[in-house]
Amino acid sequence: MKHKVIVWGTGVVGKLVIRELIDHPAFELVGVIVHDPAKDGVDVGTLIGVDPVGLAATTDFEAALAVEADAVAYYGPTAEYAVQNIDNMTAALRSGKHVVSTSMTPLVYPEPCPPEMKVALEQACQESGKSCFTTGIDPGFANDLFPMTLMGVCGRVDSVRVQELLDYATYEGDYGPTMGIGAPIEQAAVLEIPEVLIFAWGHTIPMIADAVGVKLDRIDTVYEKWAATEPIEYKFGVIEPGQCAAVRFEIRGWVGDEAKIVIEHVNRITNDAATHWPRATSVDNDVYRVIIKGSPNITQETVFRGEQDDNPITGGCLATGMRAINAIPFLGDAKPGLLSALDLPLIAGRGTIRS
Repeated sequence: MKHKVIVWGTGVVGKLVIRELIDHPAFELVGVIVHDPAKDGVDVGTLIGVDPVGLAATTDFEAALAVEADAVAYYGPTAEYAVQNIDNMTAALRSGKHVVSTSMTPLVYPEPCPPEMKVALEQACQESGKSCFTTGIDPGFANDLFPMTLMGVCGRVDSVRVQELLDYATYEGDYGPTMGIGAPIEQAAVLEIPEVLIFAWGHTIPMIADAVGVKLDRIDTVYEKWAATEPIEYKFGVIEPGQCAAVRFEIRGWVGDEAKIVIEHVNRITNDAATHWPRATSVDNDVYRVIIKGSPNITQETVFRGEQDDNPITGGCLATGMRAINAIPFLGDAKPGLLSALDLPLIAGRGTIRS
């Protein structure tokens, strides 16, 4: 039997997932919820640029949630819109459906999340007997599933470092206020605040520590910015001299006087920026890398690219969305509540290999 799925949200991730679900042997798309009134009533196929499929998108989420389904795949906005996301996810749970989500990424590991983020969702899970699994790429499987799988073949791990190494030259968005990219180098970015950075990206550090049974003494951060020395032209404008063209940050989990678990990001505008900082080795840019020092030493570099356009954004966003979808068949055997990767078995992706 196919697992019936309602997709909530048709941004980049939602549209890519819908395209996969239309003819997937393990899943049946039975509903699509949209926010934009212009999309209301539009055939889902038309919405994603293929032939009509006979299913209309709707802004009426209550009507959509009344349809029989096993799960809601929630691809709403980022955690910046926490109240809206929690309300929507709670409604989906109370309709009697499991929820998989990529929106509230601090929930990749619910344990360190504040009560105000968890109470309503947990209560809805318990009352409905359903589960809620949040994932992503980073934070998400690139810095929980990948490193923990590799650590599982080690005799000793002295340190594990998980890197996101991305060229933001083709990533649309305003990264000035949050990251500092494109802003004057002296202008403080939101993510320079340690508590904000740890909340946004750091929850997989205690997840890994708990998984291997080690107690962290503290978690801290490092945040560095690199100023352009000459104009850097890219798709969305120009980074002028004195403006931030790259950032590098670390979130570090310490055991004693050693940083044992480290998440590191290097995000730059073109490869001309901060050439001395870590960069991809297998391709020009856009990779996720795990470096384990121990017995044995392990380095894994993973590249995501879109099938049709070879675009790292397409490949990464689709992988993000499908990690959530592929978890759905396993939620029925999980305990009701907020789940992390530690609560689920290996998810290989049912129906991915076809005759």
